[in-house]
Amino acid sequence: MTESNHRGIRVAQAGLLINLVLVLVKLTSGIVGHTYALIADAAESSVDIFSSIIVWRGLSIASKPADEDHPFGHGRAEPLAAAIVSLMLLAAAVGIAVAAVREILTPHQIPHRFTLFVAAGVILVKETLYRRVFQVGDEMGSTAVRADAWHHRSDAISSGAAFVGIALARLGGPGWESADDWAALVAASIIAINGFMMLQPAIDDLMDRVPDGPVVEQIGRAATSVHGVLAIEKLRVRKLGTDYYVDLHVQADPELSLFDAHILSGKVKAAIRTAVPAVSGASIHMEPFED
Repeated sequence: MTESNHRGIRVAQAGLLINLVLVLVKLTSGIVGHTYALIADAAESSVDIFSSIIVWRGLSIASKPADEDHPFGHGRAEPLAAAIVSLMLLAAAVGIAVAAVREILTPHQIPHRFTLFVAAGVILVKETLYRRVFQVGDEMGSTAVRADAWHHRSDAISSGAAFVGIALARLGGPGWESADDWAALVAASIIAINGFMMLQPAIDDLMDRVPDGPVVEQIGRAATSVHGVLAIEKLRVRKLGTDYYVDLHVQADPELSLFDAHILSGKVKAAIRTAVPAVSGASIHMEPFED
């Protein structure tokens, strides 16, 4: 297992433990403090627990080496985990919205003051966790870890909505009891948007879409920098988990011997892997240069 995968698994495990604590705190506070916004927030955090487990397992499977049944490795487990996590985010948004509407139609008490401090504390913890997890996911190029980070950001957003709703309910007094429920409904909408945003890149990876960013250009520049490479064509790059696989046609002097062409292709592979260390496999096709 690579060091980057280890980092991804560690942040997923840390998120899991933190979410376990937050679920208990928010659920207890929501019930005792008469605020459905915190109860909905606890439900979203419980989904985060399962999402962290899925990311953990996805990265563990993706890091397994290639075998006879999986000659290209197990990298697809990583975007598959990201897609599942994104769908769970959408499901959580729907569940929160349905329950919020039900609570809006049901008369209940004004939330207690202490629930404001609970919501504020959760916002601080989850936003800090989001920034840390997203940084790790960005550094390792993991769609699944970034999706897990957005789960934490969504939790911070829903807690922020809960804070606003509780504050409005307490300031407004009688007649404003359902303000925190409306806040939960707004939070559900934001969570759903985030779910759709994270689902798209996961689907792109599963469908072998051209990777975003400068990676394709970097690979092309590295190949053409090798002495003896006269032109390149049909540069194709696909992402499997956190790794890239390259299919490249290189044009060289037609007078090269088969042995020299083989040596040149090896130099091209080395240059590509030096420029983009995340490239795990490169298939180089040698062709005669045609002016």
